Amino acid sequence: MQKNSVNKAIIIGRMGQKPELKYTPSQMAVTNISVATSDVRKDKSSGENIESTEWHRIVLFGKTAEFVCNYLDKGSLVFVEGRLQTRSWEDRDGVKKYTTEIVAQTVTPLGGGGGAQGGRSQNSGGYGGGQSGGSAPGGSAPGAGPFSGDDDEPLPF
Repeated sequence: MQKNSVNKAIIIGRMGQKPELKYTPSQMAVTNISVATSDVRKDKSSGENIESTEWHRIVLFGKTAEFVCNYLDKGSLVFVEGRLQTRSWEDRDGVKKYTTEIVAQTVTPLGGGGGAQGGRSQNSGGYGGGQSGGSAPGGSAPGAGPFSGDDDEPLPF
């Protein structure tokens, strides 16, 4: 096993749909969201700005999943930090399919758009063992800061 490698994904974007909370057979909360990020580039031939959007699949577990489902909504601007994971499965026709997603370790609402504003980041509460994140780059919403999913401290909103 190589010890000098890093698997880290950091994105800032808007949630594409309202999250839906589900539970694993062992009663672990889980939800999947998609987050859109955009990039603008200038077309060389026309000189016009062209915007492209990339959709990222995010999976959240434990208290992070519960937080996102309870306080965020479609259009919410979020800072997501986690690790990339690729899964495979076979479809109904026996064809092997793959998907790559970000397993979120922290999600920090940045305000603007739908959903709650001024929230606090959430640690995944035991899944992946990631550290709780501090303030997100680009200026997070007032009151956003480190919050361990294992704390019993009430949310400030």
